[in-house]
Amino acid sequence: MRLSVFAAAAFCLALPALAGPEDFVAGPLVPSFGKTAPVAGAVLPADVQFKVAFDVSAASEGEAVNRNLDSAARFLNLHALAGVPAENLKVAIVVHGPAAMDLVNEAKRGGPNPNAALIGELVAAGVSVQLCGQTAAARDITPDDLLPGVTLSLSAMTAHALLQQDGYTLNPF
Repeated sequence: MRLSVFAAAAFCLALPALAGPEDFVAGPLVPSFGKTAPVAGAVLPADVQFKVAFDVSAASEGEAVNRNLDSAARFLNLHALAGVPAENLKVAIVVHGPAAMDLVNEAKRGGPNPNAALIGELVAAGVSVQLCGQTAAARDITPDDLLPGVTLSLSAMTAHALLQQDGYTLNPF
């Protein structure tokens, strides 16, 4: 009985911490994507700087936006909303494997790319979006097939090694 009362009390106290879909807001850096929920009491150092790399290999499902690409947008927006200046947010996305098709134009994809607008906003926000050259070669993707702003790297391994040498950390999510 005591355990049940304790569990019920803990649940009730936790309810205010839960955020529903209506609590998620657009951010200033990638306004159409990467919605976030404000977190009261979360404090970051005033001079914080981020250099973060995202590794994306899973392709989007159907006509949905690739949630891993959207995570990069969310990273930018949530930190900007928390007061981190845009110039202190450096993000790179390294794409390989099946996700390569999320970076190509309509002609190569054979129809509209649901990620095109997201890639456009990420690039406009200063994000480096790199496609593994080895994946591109294996999938017959040329630079002309890529969405504007996407570049080819020699390989995903090379891109990550260079980003690490430049001080980027790998986001594990």
